[in-house]
Amino acid sequence: MSDTRDNTTTRKGPLAGIKVVELEGIGPAPMAAMLLADLGATVIRIERKQPVDLGVARPARFNPLLRNRSSIALDLKQPAAIELVLQLVTTADAFIESFRPGVAERLGLGPDVCQTRNPRLVYGRMTGWGQTGPLAQAAAHDINYIAISGALNAIGRKDQAPVTPLNLVGDFGGGSLYLAMGLLAGIIEAKTSGRGQVVDAAIVDGAASLMTFFYGLYAGREFTDYTPERGSNVSDGGAYFNDTYECRDGKYIAIGAFEGKFHTQLLERLEIDPAQIGRQMDKANWQRNKAIVAAKIKTRTRAEWTALLEGTDVCFAPVLDLNEAPQHPHNVARNTFIDIEGVVQPAPAPRFSRTAPEMPTAPRAAAEIAPETALAAWLKPDEIAHWRAAGLFDATVA
Repeated sequence: MSDTRDNTTTRKGPLAGIKVVELEGIGPAPMAAMLLADLGATVIRIERKQPVDLGVARPARFNPLLRNRSSIALDLKQPAAIELVLQLVTTADAFIESFRPGVAERLGLGPDVCQTRNPRLVYGRMTGWGQTGPLAQAAAHDINYIAISGALNAIGRKDQAPVTPLNLVGDFGGGSLYLAMGLLAGIIEAKTSGRGQVVDAAIVDGAASLMTFFYGLYAGREFTDYTPERGSNVSDGGAYFNDTYECRDGKYIAIGAFEGKFHTQLLERLEIDPAQIGRQMDKANWQRNKAIVAAKIKTRTRAEWTALLEGTDVCFAPVLDLNEAPQHPHNVARNTFIDIEGVVQPAPAPRFSRTAPEMPTAPRAAAEIAPETALAAWLKPDEIAHWRAAGLFDATVA
């Protein structure tokens, strides 16, 4: 069954009126497109005729990164398909591709060709290593990019191997967010100059940028006492007052009592004698104090500690799993999570006082959307009819 709803022509949000062409990719590129679409941009996704094999088959609605936009499936080896994409480019503000360097050019969709059609186009390139450098053509994934940025080595327990922080630091933090920010900066600049440009968003660059604060601490270690040894600093779990602790029921809580007044309240509520702890910032005592706090936390369940500490200046939170987090009262009150066709997922962020985006629409595979619907915000009916007659669309999608 095809989806005949036109959800691209009446967009709301601070990016309403912005148009983006997205070539199918995985991970950071679709999330960047989602972020723009969540805030009101009209995004059309060009899918491959043969789906990318990720080893995990799932209906489109279970991939929230693809929400809020229409899709069409094209064989980009066909010259007519390339011409259709270039026609979409003529009215677009931005373009997203995530191929290895040089692939888009070989397809005939490189920045020179696209910007010849539309000089104001901001052309976003999402890669791991970037467009240049000795590793530009090497295969890799999130863990590799954050490894050479310095981020991976800094995350983990003392005297243990580095811990992989999901792919939040690399793909989504260093990739998606920086690509989205770069595209928006380029679009704003183009409003003044009338000229587009290429945004080279490399995950390794973004991950390194996320580490700026810590590189500063390390450079000033004479004053900050920061060490590159993981699990040995205030912010990496080395400190007893900024760590996770197991409760009596095997569940965990998180404590972040950095400031002196919060630390004082932590000890009071845990009923620990400050004299037993000593100076808060004396690293020599941190492991001993961590054992003291851990033993105290073990005496109660997570629910009991939550009842005692949540909402206080102890800087406390229960450590929740993916099922529990959407049900937490604070998240419920703020509608931090939403349900779209039975799929619980994070709501769009951030929030806007005047140009609030609308509720996201569920992801739809290209096979579920009639080309006339997917292209309604981009082409005139007779133009869409021309491409259908040219045989670009599957006959079953109608």
